Amino acid sequence: MGYSKSVYKKAADRLFEQRQLAQKQAEARREEIYSRLPRVRELEQQIALCGSEAVRTVLRGGDAAAEMAKLRDKNLALQAELRELLVSNGYDQDVLEPRYLCKKCDDTGYVEAHGRTVVCTCLKRLLTTVACEELNRTAPLKLCTFESFDTDSYSQTPDPDTGMVPRRHMEKILKYCQSYAQNFTPQSNSILMKGATGLGKTHLSLAIANEVIRRGYSVIYASAPEIFMKMEKEHFSREAADTTFDSLLDCDLLIIDDLGTEFKTAFTTAQVYNLFNSRVLQGKPLIINTNLTMAQLEREYSNRFVSRVNGAAQKLDFLGEDQRIARKQVN
Repeated sequence: MGYSKSVYKKAADRLFEQRQLAQKQAEARREEIYSRLPRVRELEQQIALCGSEAVRTVLRGGDAAAEMAKLRDKNLALQAELRELLVSNGYDQDVLEPRYLCKKCDDTGYVEAHGRTVVCTCLKRLLTTVACEELNRTAPLKLCTFESFDTDSYSQTPDPDTGMVPRRHMEKILKYCQSYAQNFTPQSNSILMKGATGLGKTHLSLAIANEVIRRGYSVIYASAPEIFMKMEKEHFSREAADTTFDSLLDCDLLIIDDLGTEFKTAFTTAQVYNLFNSRVLQGKPLIINTNLTMAQLEREYSNRFVSRVNGAAQKLDFLGEDQRIARKQVN
C-alpha cells in the first residue's frame, strides 16, 4: 500500500528514536554494571581485542588457521566467563545488549527475506498508525463517550411510524454499540447507522472509535465530504498518489460520518461502493452514518451498493427527535 512521504518520514523518525532510546538504555545499564562489576569491562575489552587480532591475522596472510583457532577458543572462553559473571550476579546474560521493541528487525524497520530486504511488520503497523493519526487530526475523537450518551432525553412516546418507544429502542442501540466496541476485532461486522439529523449517530460512532483506539486498534474517523474530496483531489492530481484510499483500506476500523452530504460526482459515487466493497472483501469492518433512507441510498449510490450493505452490515435505525433541540428545550 502507498503512503505519502510525510507519513514515511514520521514513521521512520519514530523508529529511529525508538532504536536510539534502546541503545541509550543499554549504555546506561552497561555503565551501572561496570561500576558494580569492573571485571565485566575488562572482559568486554579483551573480547574486542580478540576480534581486532583476528582481523590482523587474516590481513597478514599465510597459514593463519592455527592462530585463528586459538583466538576463537580464547574468545569463546571470555564470552563464557562474561555470561557466568553476569548471571551469577543476578543479571540476564544479554543485559548488555539493547532491548529493541521489535525482535525481528531490531527497530530498523527492515528484514532480510529470501535474499531481499523487505519492510518489517512493525514498520507496516507504524505506517498505518501514523496515517490514521494524520487523517484523524481534525476529528473530534475525544468529545464523545458512551458515558455521556444520555438516553433519558429520548421520548417515551411510541413512534407513529414504527410503534417503537424511542428511549427503549435507543437504550438497545447504546448497549449494542458498547458491546461492539468492547469486543471489537479487525474481523467484526460492519454497521450502517441511519436516521434523521441529531439522533446520536455521530456521538455513538465517536464513542466506538475512542474505545477501539484505547484497545490498541487503528481507527480512521472522517466525514464523507472531507474524505471523498481528499480522495478525488489525490486521484486527479499529477503529483499525489492515491494514499488516502490505501490508508482507508489498511486501518482496522473505518468510520465515515454523514454519508450523503458530500458533493456528488461520478468519481465519489463510484468510490463509495469501491471503498465499502474493498473492505468487505478484506474482511475489515466499516461504520457508515447517514441521514438517508435505504431507498435514498439506492437512488444516490446504486442498487449494487445497497445490496452490498444489506448483505454485509448490521443496520441500526436511530429514532426520536433531534437531541440537540431536545436538550436546549430542557435547559
